Amino acid sequence: MLDMKFIRDHTDLVKACLRNKGSDADLDELLALDERRRAIIGQGENLKRQRNEASQAISKLKRAGEVADAQIGAMRAVGDRIQELDRELTELEATIQRVLLETPNLHHPSCPLGVDEGDNQEVARWNVPRAFAFAQKPHWELGEQHGIIGFAEGVKISGSRFYTMRGLGARLERALIDFFLDLHIERHGYTEVLPPVLVRTECMVGTGQLPKFAEDAFHIPSDDLWLIPTAEVPVTNLHREEIIEPGRLPLKYVAYTPCFRREAGAAGKDTRGIIRVHQFNKVEMVLLVEPEGSYEVLEQLTRDACEALEALELPHRVVAICTGDLGFTRAKGYDVEVWMPAAERYVEISSCSNFDSFQARRANIRFRREPKAKPEFVHTLNGSGLAVGRTVAAILENCQNEDGSITLPTALRPYMRGVETIGSNQPELP
Repeated sequence: MLDMKFIRDHTDLVKACLRNKGSDADLDELLALDERRRAIIGQGENLKRQRNEASQAISKLKRAGEVADAQIGAMRAVGDRIQELDRELTELEATIQRVLLETPNLHHPSCPLGVDEGDNQEVARWNVPRAFAFAQKPHWELGEQHGIIGFAEGVKISGSRFYTMRGLGARLERALIDFFLDLHIERHGYTEVLPPVLVRTECMVGTGQLPKFAEDAFHIPSDDLWLIPTAEVPVTNLHREEIIEPGRLPLKYVAYTPCFRREAGAAGKDTRGIIRVHQFNKVEMVLLVEPEGSYEVLEQLTRDACEALEALELPHRVVAICTGDLGFTRAKGYDVEVWMPAAERYVEISSCSNFDSFQARRANIRFRREPKAKPEFVHTLNGSGLAVGRTVAAILENCQNEDGSITLPTALRPYMRGVETIGSNQPELP
């Protein structure tokens, strides 16, 4: 959420940022509402001062034995007007809050200008995609060939865009979760959290999913709980309505959770395979930091995500997200994209984002620099480390052999209990 004072003091800058993000937010309406709010506050304070003065005058008249009926009547009228203004102020503040909650974050000045993902700028690339001497298969064919992914089963159980994992496929998914968690805990210094996957409405508001993206989320109305679209939601909200004491920042968390998304805005996109589905596993990194160093932290967060792909020997690149593709909540972000041979393109496998103070204002997460210092809003960041299903797909496609078998990355083999290959001659499960 943006700061109303900042909007007033930097109106032209805010308008330019919103234009760059492709937002149609009506800033003039918001400023008019705020001007009316401040006028009502001024009127109310003036009337309350008049009421106090009238009350003192009435007391003097009564002590002198004089009649004060006219003054009492006038004071009642003033009181009635104060109540009217208070009601209008309450309604106005609720409207302003609603409009602010629906107003996008501003972008950082270093973000490339652009309209959509076609204007994102590649900033790094790791390794060269493998040159296959045979016609490679897409991951869904390989998964069904080896009986490790069940698309028909998922549809039978839950409907379209669900799937099951079996045997070495299920083990591969589990191995990747453990591998990612160990990497980020032991190498990168994150603290593991295992949060609930059902959250309150205020948690979804705090991280920016609500109210704007309600149609993309799964809701349980009877309990007013939401299935999380990412661990970002519960982990960031660990510190909702808190003041973090001096010396505790930065806070670095990593969490594995299943994630749930309707994908309401993705009709017809990546409909085959396990790239875009309603339920998927993900390991998420979440950081709460002091404001002045947050953009350097974003660079390190992105490197942490890339290191997971490097360890798996998967070709990938990093793109700086342009203003028009940043979305609602991000101030700056990078997409880490893994090479998918069957599609002959890079596909997002991690999105690393700095939200500046946007989420912290919504969730009221503050910190103190010194024991008695005025609380300030933290900066929040997060990044996938990594999306597990997409990593499975990338391994199947990049590591396939001519006979359809899959040679697993060396770093994963200890997590697979020594299994090196998925294929027709694979060993029995230990």
